[in-house]
Amino acid sequence: MNEAPGSEVLALLRRPETIRARCHALLALAERDGLPHFTFHPARLPAAADYVAETIRQNYPDLRIPYHARWRHFAAGGVDRWGMLVARLAGEDAASVARRRFDLCVVSVLLDAGAGPGWRFTEPDGTRLGRSEGLGVASLHAFAAGLFSSDPADPLRVDADALAALDGAKLGRAFQHAPDNPLEGLEGRAALMRNLGAALRRAPALFGGTPPRPGGLFDHLRAQAGPEGLPAAAILAVLLEGLAPVWPARLSLEGENLGDVWHHPLAAPEGPAPGLVPFHKLSQWLSYSLAEVLEEAGLPVTGLDALTGLPEYRNGGLLLDLGVLALRDPALARQTLPAGHPAIVEWRALTVALLDRLAELVRARLGLDAAALPLARVLEGGSWAAGRRIARAMRADGAPPLTLASDGTVF
Repeated sequence: MNEAPGSEVLALLRRPETIRARCHALLALAERDGLPHFTFHPARLPAAADYVAETIRQNYPDLRIPYHARWRHFAAGGVDRWGMLVARLAGEDAASVARRRFDLCVVSVLLDAGAGPGWRFTEPDGTRLGRSEGLGVASLHAFAAGLFSSDPADPLRVDADALAALDGAKLGRAFQHAPDNPLEGLEGRAALMRNLGAALRRAPALFGGTPPRPGGLFDHLRAQAGPEGLPAAAILAVLLEGLAPVWPARLSLEGENLGDVWHHPLAAPEGPAPGLVPFHKLSQWLSYSLAEVLEEAGLPVTGLDALTGLPEYRNGGLLLDLGVLALRDPALARQTLPAGHPAIVEWRALTVALLDRLAELVRARLGLDAAALPLARVLEGGSWAAGRRIARAMRADGAPPLTLASDGTVF
């Protein structure tokens, strides 16, 4: 086994190249029928690509597909809620607005772990939203009300002082948590917000210091940009460095929480970091979301496909529901599995690898290349939407085919 210093292993596990390589290595085992929990049926992949391409044409007939970003949820139901909110910022320059968008996006994405099937958020006009759309809109309303700001005179921001004081009761009120409307993992979400406050204070070089806020990342990233723009991988690297204290204390190395990194017995057996599979799903989704802000502020983002597809239940559910993947033990579909269960890790790894293959097939069907249809658009158009669509067709409640236990901190 190859040994490497801890700091090198930590850096390795934060690289998108490592995510992709380890996931594709597990897919290669699946092609040899060598995985313990799933079988792979490649003959069904073309039909899955047809289904995704059809979904894209339904959702975006002109093929002008935005990124798979948090901003889509803020516009649930065709309502431009961010546009209405930004009207309160008339007169601010583009950089100031971008900092506020970073503020909102970071807290909103970190609050996005599964809400549970029964929870809904009701807007003042009576609109009721659940799942990711509900969580996104709830976080936007909380941001607009100043929940995440310590300065009543400047409510539309997020800062460390307000986050440090955020408890489950405050967050529960903002998200309409109640016995008849339970939000899964409420205390875990509040703890994440407090952890975020600590992370902001720990890294003033990234987040600024008067006060430290997620929006400080905008200035840090802008300073890193070259003549052609900013590589997407640089966004992810800064997020994984700056937000490391936020992740729950599961696996750690040299005192750093690894975050969305999990054990699988067949992953990289020769090392370094044998048996570990990184995903960094929410960090990558946040990277896509912040890339949109940077570009709209005039800073091009390059190399978007250096990041990977997102290993979450809609993309993975699509592959299961369309028979590209199948469980060896169907009983697992009737259980609620923890995020660290080897079957969940295996499912997520196969999802990452197969999204690369699916993207190539979808591009061919739509007559677009990777520059016109990067993964961030395939996901949005796309595999995530198709996963939700097939779930609704197959199950009355639209639930995924595998159930993951959520405590509000699953990344």
